[in-house]
Amino acid sequence: MRKKEFNPDLLADEYNNRSPAAVIKLAFENFEDIAISFSGAEDVVLVDLATKINPDVRVFSLDTGRLHAETYRFIEKVRTHYNIPLELLSPDTITLQDLVRSKGLYSFYEDGHKECCNIRKVIPLRRHLSNLDAWITGQRKDQSLDTRKKVTVIEKDAAFSDKDKTIYKFNPLANWTSIEVWEYIRSNEIPFNPLHEQGYKSIGCEPCTRPILPNQHEREGRWWWEESTQKECGLHLPNNK
Repeated sequence: MRKKEFNPDLLADEYNNRSPAAVIKLAFENFEDIAISFSGAEDVVLVDLATKINPDVRVFSLDTGRLHAETYRFIEKVRTHYNIPLELLSPDTITLQDLVRSKGLYSFYEDGHKECCNIRKVIPLRRHLSNLDAWITGQRKDQSLDTRKKVTVIEKDAAFSDKDKTIYKFNPLANWTSIEVWEYIRSNEIPFNPLHEQGYKSIGCEPCTRPILPNQHEREGRWWWEESTQKECGLHLPNNK
């Protein structure tokens, strides 16, 4: 439930240079039905900041069924470290079975990752957001100059809002760099996925993620067989419009 009238454009300007904690506090002050989307390094920073403001924060993660074993253990470690219920969202069984039966387990190498990501990520997220008014993500501008350079700290979610309901999205780390994220993780001694120490900078599903080489951009390891302008799964796609 939204607590009062909310203007994302004005607030985005006002909070653009405010701390991530200030943005999270604003989110909690304005929305009751709000949750953090959790998967990687940025998101555990959000969880750490948010639990200091609201220990009862809601957190969810997309369980695609194709995550690394290390990622599943990381999710569990975060759940126990912060003593929070962490909701895992799964894809629709019948739809997923139809895809695998008709195209196999690795069709995305041939026809692109959009269809698989839509079933395993986008549809479960859309279903979950239908019960929320806002969500908090770990997006940063420097994650992709092609698709995320226009990310703002507060926005109307153009991907999941419709004529009947507006969803708002908070991106408290929009202006942070990867260096700042890792400085926070190290200085606060918070959990992180051990794959990061094996050359993985941006971690998604196991078949679609690989370590990067020195001086490669952090998202080069995601869907490496596709063009850089396609390196989004559909959760945040309108950022580049």
